[in-house]
Amino acid sequence: MAEMVVAPVIEVLAQLLIEEANWFKGVHREVKSLKDELESIRCFLKDAEERSEKGNVNDGVKTWVKQVREEAYHIEDVIDVYLLHVAKKSHQHGGLGFLFRTSYLFKCLKRRHDIASEIRYIKSSLHEIKDRGKRYGFDSVEQDSKRGTATSEQDYDPRLGSLFVEDDEFFDVGLTREELMARLVEGQSTGMVISLVGTGGIGKTTLVKKVYDSEVVKGQFDCCAWITVSQSYNLEKLLRAMMQEIHQATEYIAGETGTIIERLISALRIYLDTKRYIVVFDDVWQLDFWGFMKHALPNNDRGSRIIVTTRNEAVAISCKDASCSLVEKLQAWPQEMAWEFFCKKAFRHEVHRCCPEELEELSREIVKKCQGLPLVLATVAGLLSTKEKNVFEWRKMHDSLCFELETNPHLSNISKILSLSYNNLPHYLKSCFLYFSVFPEDRLIADVRLYRYWIAEGFVTETRGKTLEQVAEEYLNELIQRNLVQVWVLRGSDKLCRVHDLLHDIIISRANELGFCQILDERSSKISGKTRRLSIQGTEKAVETVDDYGTRSLLLFNVNEHPNVFMLTLFQKLKKFKLLKVLDLTDVPLSYLPKEVGNLFHLKFLSIKKTKVKVLPKFIGKLVNLEILDFLFTPISELPVEINKLRNLRVLLCCYHNLEAGFSGFSFCGIRTPKGFGCLENLHFLGLVNGYHRGAAFFKELENLRQLRWLHISDLTTENGRALCVTIEKMNHLERLFLHSINKEVILDLEALSSPPHFLSRLELTGRLQKLPDWVSKLQSLSALVLSDSRLADDPLKYLKNLPSLIYLLLSIAYEGEQLHFEQGGFQKLKLLQLERLDGLKEMKISRGTLPLLEKLFICSCSQLKMTASNLRGLKSLKLVEISEMPREFELDMQPEGDQDHWKIRNVPFSPLWFRGTGDVYDFFESSVKWNVDRYRHLYMV
Repeated sequence: MAEMVVAPVIEVLAQLLIEEANWFKGVHREVKSLKDELESIRCFLKDAEERSEKGNVNDGVKTWVKQVREEAYHIEDVIDVYLLHVAKKSHQHGGLGFLFRTSYLFKCLKRRHDIASEIRYIKSSLHEIKDRGKRYGFDSVEQDSKRGTATSEQDYDPRLGSLFVEDDEFFDVGLTREELMARLVEGQSTGMVISLVGTGGIGKTTLVKKVYDSEVVKGQFDCCAWITVSQSYNLEKLLRAMMQEIHQATEYIAGETGTIIERLISALRIYLDTKRYIVVFDDVWQLDFWGFMKHALPNNDRGSRIIVTTRNEAVAISCKDASCSLVEKLQAWPQEMAWEFFCKKAFRHEVHRCCPEELEELSREIVKKCQGLPLVLATVAGLLSTKEKNVFEWRKMHDSLCFELETNPHLSNISKILSLSYNNLPHYLKSCFLYFSVFPEDRLIADVRLYRYWIAEGFVTETRGKTLEQVAEEYLNELIQRNLVQVWVLRGSDKLCRVHDLLHDIIISRANELGFCQILDERSSKISGKTRRLSIQGTEKAVETVDDYGTRSLLLFNVNEHPNVFMLTLFQKLKKFKLLKVLDLTDVPLSYLPKEVGNLFHLKFLSIKKTKVKVLPKFIGKLVNLEILDFLFTPISELPVEINKLRNLRVLLCCYHNLEAGFSGFSFCGIRTPKGFGCLENLHFLGLVNGYHRGAAFFKELENLRQLRWLHISDLTTENGRALCVTIEKMNHLERLFLHSINKEVILDLEALSSPPHFLSRLELTGRLQKLPDWVSKLQSLSALVLSDSRLADDPLKYLKNLPSLIYLLLSIAYEGEQLHFEQGGFQKLKLLQLERLDGLKEMKISRGTLPLLEKLFICSCSQLKMTASNLRGLKSLKLVEISEMPREFELDMQPEGDQDHWKIRNVPFSPLWFRGTGDVYDFFESSVKWNVDRYRHLYMV
């Protein structure tokens, strides 16, 4: 963890030395020496943290790591405090440019020998820390990055119990034992690699061991081997272990040329070439593993089988180097199956193994916390089986499960197994993963919002040819592949994320221990030690206790009581939080933005979303480092001209929701922009802005914003359609475009757009269309399309059917005809289809070969539509049909008929268009979205 603190500080020092040498004129040598000292300690640190994560250290080593971390924070503080002083003096002298290129004002702010003295003091401390590291015997040489040469191994495998699960405690779910056995003993004669992937504790090893030990399976193979790989493996040892199990021999063929590893591989290949074999590689972590190991396993067309278990989907995919290879993802148990298993184990000494009535509510809550992980269910239920069967004992376990995981020897293996995935992360992903600790339990976070936090915190490293958001998306995808983050995909590719409850508890504990973040809530309202981030949840009183003013991030959740008292306290504290980089006041009872915010020079992320702030104050222009500004769903109706000073601004999210207009695309009001707004050339995300207020001048300035990826404009008229099209054609990087007319009767004129942005993946058009623009059918990258209030006379499907990337389509009051025809061969990628309020629609014609991947169909308020279940039988991928506000006869006609219909049908309340917004709209309507995710959990979770 200290490694992920030290690395960014080294980068900061390097930047100062390269770009801002004048700041440290006279102490340049000291700064360089400090950087060199940190780099040398970094080598020791890697060794210390690897030992610490394996539990092979004493308290002295933990203290040493903590001291390194605190000195890194001290360096960061010295730099940031200095820059803050520079900014203040600059403001007094009327310009930053002169200041940052001379050493003159530096003398006025802090004498050179003062900062030199601080740097020398820090360097002296680091030198002492390094000496102590040598005494602890840390390796100062960088570890070999190739795990094939690694030798460090744990004394025992915490997953040992997974190998010895009794039959009466084994439950089949997802890929069953019989299915796996069939794949091993039946099928083609060519070799097959079967990779099982899933989070720690999901039951991969248990399932495979049950199948591997079966006499039915072993009897079909000439030889077999079970090889436990784990995080650190030694390739030579693994090859020798295979030789021992398969050939009952430890020697390799002597006299052959080549290295030991080459001779072992040759010996295995020669022996296995004439055999039908089965080999299990359990607990594989490294992507390069299969690249080495596959050379020892010949594909001899004798029906050999190889099984790989891993937590990382990327590892599973890397083993899939033949068409006959399979990747199976194991899912958590459904709640009812988890409940059955829990009762069977927790009440094994009771009559009929049933849960007593007085314990059922608590027991079900405990099962819910286990979230379908067999390992956790078995361990917790096993411990409870030894307790008295009373409410007191059950309540104690329920309320202190997180603490018990850390301290109870009967549960410690759960924490160790779940922590293995965290320990295996590279340092840049550890910071990103730990950031989930700042959010309340079960909080769903929109992926784009998560990226913005990470970017503002400095976790995301610039990569040539990619935006910071694209790099952040890669980080999240890697966490998803490693099965550390749960994700639900809505509207094609929008993601909602959270971590498993038990992982959340573990990372909160780890974040607190490492000074990464502290949670202040009703249970814990005082800060313990120093921390870089504060998350205040559900209690305004906690603000009063805050006294660590080195905090870089302050986030508030569910704080809504006593607004006047809270605001006064918060304002007083903000005077002292001078080094804040992230300030999230979403949904906080604020009626105005305090002037103290204007002094937060380092601030990069500011959210006042869903507050009652009515005016964005002029001092917003002082926040020259601000990159992300979010005031969605506030009464703010226009931007001050001072916004033009924020040249680092990348994300500007603004929207006023007019409740009087009801819930439609027209209830969202765009923000009026000031003259000169086009100078914000670094903007990547902009919306919702008013397209009518400044007329042609607005679109002319918009042309300058050529880095835009997302653009959302409201209040469009027919007259400004041509100017809009000219502007959009110049935005080569645009990925998402949302256009809303000024009212339902105004026609959106978009025909002049001849060359739409090549990378446009999302398009939402709200407003009347005389016809579907010709360019829409040419959007090769379009994955989601929303047409609302379009009232087209011509069937739009014939223009959309050949879009090669379209996954999601929503038509709401978009078509006035009587028939929609899904023609043969059309919509080859579409997975989600929503039809809403198509009052004239009477028939849906679905030709053979269309919609092959459609998984969900939603039909709402199409009162004249006539359909039966037989209309959908050609849709082989269909899993769910949802209807809302439809006649009772329609629902009855759509009921599946026996085994020939493979989908489920639900009648659900209507969730209007505003609820299904993109990105941050998810956060605004969080409770509704959570309900929506629960409905679609099994369909959209990946």
